[in-house]
Amino acid sequence: MLTAIVYGDDGTETGNIELPEKLFGHEVNEHVIHEAVVAYLANQRQGTASTKERSDVKGGGKKPYRQKGTGRARAGTIRSPIFRGGGVVFGPHPHGYNKTLPRKVKRLALLSSLSSRAKDGDIMVIKALNFEEPKTNRFASILRNIDVADKKILVVMEEPNEATVKSARNIPGVEITRANMVNPYHVMWADKILLTEGAIHRMEEVFVS
Repeated sequence: MLTAIVYGDDGTETGNIELPEKLFGHEVNEHVIHEAVVAYLANQRQGTASTKERSDVKGGGKKPYRQKGTGRARAGTIRSPIFRGGGVVFGPHPHGYNKTLPRKVKRLALLSSLSSRAKDGDIMVIKALNFEEPKTNRFASILRNIDVADKKILVVMEEPNEATVKSARNIPGVEITRANMVNPYHVMWADKILLTEGAIHRMEEVFVS
């Protein structure tokens, strides 16, 4: 049975909670987690890097020097890759880096990553994070009370409101996401994962079938 510490709205410890086995009790598949993380990072790439080949570089219509008698290698254009300002050999060109994974593989990767973090004791639960207005100091105070102020924190909420997001966005190392958008990359990126009670129920609805 896996448990996690429960914190109140102000970050004070209030007890423990049993984590759902269907979310956090799976066998860890490191290979699948790796595949999901690689796919996520690849899909973030724009793929817009571009270089000019010798045919794309302007100029170079005239032969730079005579064919024979100079002691140098023959050359037909100064836009050859061997000259400064010439074209680039085998340089990058725009293309997509997208990787796709089967739905079941992505689901397995997420459940494996959550289970891994739960077994390591990195899952924490907070009753709620409902801010009526942006208060960065209040959010930072909660993190200090939980003793994670100097760590990378993934905060998972059922439906984050604008005030809560604004309260956390200027705090280094804090990432807020919706419960139905959790991905293995952010789960493995964070030092600690802070879930609201509502987020756990929502994740069960979305990811456990």
